Formats: sequence, structure tokens, C-alpha cells
Amino acid sequence: MLRNMATSLINAENEYIVTTMPKAKELRSYVEKVITLSRKAQVLEGDSAKADAVHLRRQAASFFHAGNFTHNQEMSRFRGKKGEAKERPERTAGVKAVQRLFGELGARYENRPGGYTRIIRLGRRKGDNAEMAVIELVDNPRELESKKAVK
Repeated sequence: MLRNMATSLINAENEYIVTTMPKAKELRSYVEKVITLSRKAQVLEGDSAKADAVHLRRQAASFFHAGNFTHNQEMSRFRGKKGEAKERPERTAGVKAVQRLFGELGARYENRPGGYTRIIRLGRRKGDNAEMAVIELVDNPRELESKKAVK
């Protein structure tokens, strides 16, 4: 569940998701660990920097949902026949999340020592009285745009 939620949060266009308060609290530490890995990759220098960056990407990929095929028929089309080129499956949400994490978010939080997420309480859900919350990434484009408008 945390993998799916982390994938959704990183891939979300508005960079927030609505969930229950206990789930948001658990997700916060989970996502902050991954963002710290991407920050480390941004500041690497030296001869072994490329190998270390690949290692950090692979570590981060384990935090996201990769997406699986369940039927042999679906996988058979990717094997290809002898002498034919293999058809590649589309990138999954987890791969897109890792790309966005190391491309955009790592650079955004390069100088921030921690606290990459914010939890905002929304009140209680009507059906089961569960406390709802929004978990969002700080310094998102929507937030920066509103700060400019206030100034």
C-alpha cells in the first residue's frame, strides 16, 4: 500500500494526495527516505559518482510499485520470435516516479536538509468518521506561484 501511495504522490500532477491521517503519517517517512536518496545522487562527485548514482537509483526503485504482468499471454508478446525484434512494454508508474524523482525533485530539494512533505488535516470523513488528511510535497509549483501572486 505504501508503494502505491508513494508512486501516486511522486507522479501526481499537483503533487498531493488525499488519504487518512494514519496512512499520511506512515507515508511521510517512507517518501522522505526516497527523496533523500535522490538528493544524495545530486551531490555526488568523483570517479565513482556514476556507479554510486546507479546504486542510489536502484535503491529508490525498490520503494515504488513496479507493475507486474499476471498472464503468460501478455508476457509472450514481449519475448519475440527468433530473428524478430522484441516489442517493449510501456514504462510503468514506478519507473516514471524514479525518473521524476532523480530528474526534478532531487534538484528541487538539493539544498533542503529534510522536511520534504507536509500533512494538512481535513477533518473527519462522513461515512466511517476516519480523520482525513492531504499529504503534499513542499515547494511545489502551485505553492511557489501563489507566493509570487501575494507579493
